[in-house]
Amino acid sequence: MVLYIHGKDGSAGESEHYKPLFPECEVIGLDYQTFTPWETRTEIQEAVTKLNAKYDNIVLIANSIGAFFSMNAEIGEMIRYAYFISPVVDMEQLILNMMSWAGVTEAEMEEKGVISTSFGEDLSWNYLCYVREHPVCWNVPTRILYGSRDNLTSYETIASFAKSHGNELTVMEEGEHWFHTDEQMCFLDKWILNGKKAWRKK
Repeated sequence: MVLYIHGKDGSAGESEHYKPLFPECEVIGLDYQTFTPWETRTEIQEAVTKLNAKYDNIVLIANSIGAFFSMNAEIGEMIRYAYFISPVVDMEQLILNMMSWAGVTEAEMEEKGVISTSFGEDLSWNYLCYVREHPVCWNVPTRILYGSRDNLTSYETIASFAKSHGNELTVMEEGEHWFHTDEQMCFLDKWILNGKKAWRKK
């Protein structure tokens, strides 16, 4: 079966897009209800454990922060292989970047606990501390799709992650963090199908 885990402001309904790409599989979207890594950790673990008892093989497709939540949930032993689309692979660095954009120091965030920003993100001291105390561990064969215009994760960060984990990295020139245009979705679909062919050969 194929499990789709969406990114911020996404939904489980996005999994419908992947059904024609996996006609031989059950395709399910996880509509998680929690949004901090310590909460989603439990929610995703429980959901995947139930699916693992029902299906012999689970393929994961995770988008943006959904990839971070998936890695944080320590579900690797139950996943056969994974597709990551614009994944957040270094949450600490992303938080530090957002703090810089907002002109917020660690001392200020520690003192206030949570600070709202002009770009709509709340910066949380507890979130930053959790990320530092729980580095992700991911040993699943994974293919990564990255847009060259991704404004959340630098190419250096994604390339370093892919290299250190032995993952195949595909870069779409002029692609964005959010793959949504017809051209971007066509590129994504071909990437998925090429990945299926490659894994079948292994």
